[in-house]
Amino acid sequence: MYFLQVNESTGISGVLFLGTLGMFVMAIGIVVFVIFHQRKVIRYQLQMKQMEDEKQQILLQASIRFQEEERQRIAADLHDDAGPLLATARLYLNENLIHQEPAIQLQSIYSAKQIIDDAIQLIRNISHSLMPPTLKNFGLESAMIDLFQKINGSGSLNATARFHDYRQRLKLEQELLVFRIIQELVTNIIKHSNSGFIHLTQNTNGNNIYFRIHHDGQGIIQSEFEKLNQNSAGLGLKNIESRVKVLKGRILFEIDTSHTYYKVTLEIPKEPLI
Repeated sequence: MYFLQVNESTGISGVLFLGTLGMFVMAIGIVVFVIFHQRKVIRYQLQMKQMEDEKQQILLQASIRFQEEERQRIAADLHDDAGPLLATARLYLNENLIHQEPAIQLQSIYSAKQIIDDAIQLIRNISHSLMPPTLKNFGLESAMIDLFQKINGSGSLNATARFHDYRQRLKLEQELLVFRIIQELVTNIIKHSNSGFIHLTQNTNGNNIYFRIHHDGQGIIQSEFEKLNQNSAGLGLKNIESRVKVLKGRILFEIDTSHTYYKVTLEIPKEPLI
């Protein structure tokens, strides 16, 4: 009888020991799993941060490259076009002019005036390319409607723009960024989509302003935009995204469920730039 009690006691102790050991092993396993999972999450987060940093660097380089190309273009226009015009005008107005006959003097002055007028017009065109006068004087709505009227007037496609509730203007710097984004998008649509119509709308919802471009040509969706944006050759798209970043906004490329037209939505907050 005593032997049986001892065996029962030993068996219960063994079971408790094995149970405790199993729970201990399970606890260690859970701890190890949590540690490895956390390391995996941290590693994933670091990779995502690195990818985001690389993307930001690409956008920054694209923005710098765009600004540099703009400077080079302006410098080339001034050097190749304005420079020779002014140099030619100077030839007509040289110091020997006072020693010439009155008729020749008048002709030289008239020719110099025409050349100077051409130089002024050239410089005005360069200035307008940097800051459209309609945008500066009358605002984004007038500048966009003017742009679309000019496109529509070409007869190549039906282009319309309608602003629904743009009652309070953004800062001029913001309006210029929005104008350049939409201008780049419209230029790409005209060049590559073979559209029959292009329509721009604006509306406000809460603290956000939305600009939507609809067209019936060949377009892209968001995944294609992001893929193309990784290509170093896609400078125009990188310029768009870099400007959207400055505006603290978002841009979305979609296709309608009926697959009859594409839509590009630019969303920006109404808060001023810091």
